[in-house]
Amino acid sequence: MKNVKKQTILTTVLAVALIGIASQSYAEGKPANYIEVKGGLYSPSGSHELDTFNNGNRTSLDSKTGFAGEVAVGHYFSPMIALELGAGYLESKGSPAAAPGELKLKVVPLVATGKVLLPIGIFEPYGLFGIGAYITDLHVSNNTGGLSGSTQVTYGLHAGAGLNISFSDRMFVGVEGKYLWANPSFGGQHLKLDGFVATAVLGFRM
Repeated sequence: MKNVKKQTILTTVLAVALIGIASQSYAEGKPANYIEVKGGLYSPSGSHELDTFNNGNRTSLDSKTGFAGEVAVGHYFSPMIALELGAGYLESKGSPAAAPGELKLKVVPLVATGKVLLPIGIFEPYGLFGIGAYITDLHVSNNTGGLSGSTQVTYGLHAGAGLNISFSDRMFVGVEGKYLWANPSFGGQHLKLDGFVATAVLGFRM
């Protein structure tokens, strides 16, 4: 039992020392701050349903893939830990199988994201998890329920993974995929923003 405790203590001390060495090495090498521009696709995972879209009848609107973009600024606390703040834009459309009309969602996400990275030479794979506020504008054409122009703010979560490739200490490109969960309410009706966001990334360390 004593040997196990000693090994645990030694392992902990060694891990802390390695992290400290890595952090110092990072501070002396690559810049600790960065900015990213991301562009790609937002694909909702389900259909939207409205009770008031067609004269009070419940109507299902198939969601379509739309544009996704984001600008983020971040900071490396060590080669393996980073935190970034971002603002972006998502959009999606939906249309019913029958009856006229179209739904359009415009979303401005304001997000905070933590990253756990594994730097391997020029490659930087990572996992991410974060929270966000989603400013959602809903527009429904040919709608008798009065939902057009409604804007709501809701809160949600996102998680995913990505890979950066460094061309220099200051420039990198990458790809990122994440899934978001958010559920805004319009006139007592809940619309799920849940879906996948896939983007290409262009980044600069500063």
